[in-house]
Amino acid sequence: MDITDSFAAHALRVVREVAAAEVVPRYRHVDARHKDDGSIVTEADLASQDALARRLSALAPYPVVAEEMPAHEQHAAFAPGGRFWCIDPLDGTRNFADGIPFFSVSVALMEGGRTLFGAVYDPIADEAFHAVRGGGAYLDEAPLRVPPRAPPLARAVAEVGLRRGTNWLRAELKNRPPYARRVTSGSATLSWCHLAAGRIDVMLHGGQRMWDYAAGALVLEEARGALSTLEQDDFWSADPWSRSAVAARDARLLEAWRGWLRARPRPQPTTDLT
Repeated sequence: MDITDSFAAHALRVVREVAAAEVVPRYRHVDARHKDDGSIVTEADLASQDALARRLSALAPYPVVAEEMPAHEQHAAFAPGGRFWCIDPLDGTRNFADGIPFFSVSVALMEGGRTLFGAVYDPIADEAFHAVRGGGAYLDEAPLRVPPRAPPLARAVAEVGLRRGTNWLRAELKNRPPYARRVTSGSATLSWCHLAAGRIDVMLHGGQRMWDYAAGALVLEEARGALSTLEQDDFWSADPWSRSAVAARDARLLEAWRGWLRARPRPQPTTDLT
């Protein structure tokens, strides 16, 4: 099945409608609980996920990988290697639960480890980003291109989110930052899109799950931004289940940003001699 304009518009309409029906009415009326990994989940996450899975499967009957599914179900849907829907029913759940108006609903149609179509909707700002591989990126109805003339790294605004495995960068970024200003938003999917729109200049996330990057990374790529991981220049060839994300408004800025990050000394593993 080709990813036509009609298909993209229908999928984007599903995302908007589910956000309006299942997420927004629950905003600031939240019953949150902690999951085993320490993160939180709300009724809005679960209601949005159920509605998206049902309606997207009706649009195109592919398996679903969604954030709040059990891990064995996620891997079973991914295992055949064909097309599947990847859903983040509420990205920025902590913001949502705390009444901070910065969260999104994100869906992607993927094949193997690569995204064919992605949509990210911010229901508070009423902004819908979407992209089709080879077909460009859009903000609402307007084509989206990363603004030209990115600043040098020393004047850049950076979105930084560190996770286990990248804590070795914490002191370096605090004491010797190569950029001018740092922000942390709490919504990985929106970070990709705000980079595509030129609202930030560079980005680093220490560890993203598939639903964190699936839609937003394609939006940035199709908007002519530049992306990689800390270890690999080809972003899409990394482990699909968990990968770092290093991105910038253009290839020149990415080279400077990634080069600085990779040059930081990593701690050596300790050896137990007892």
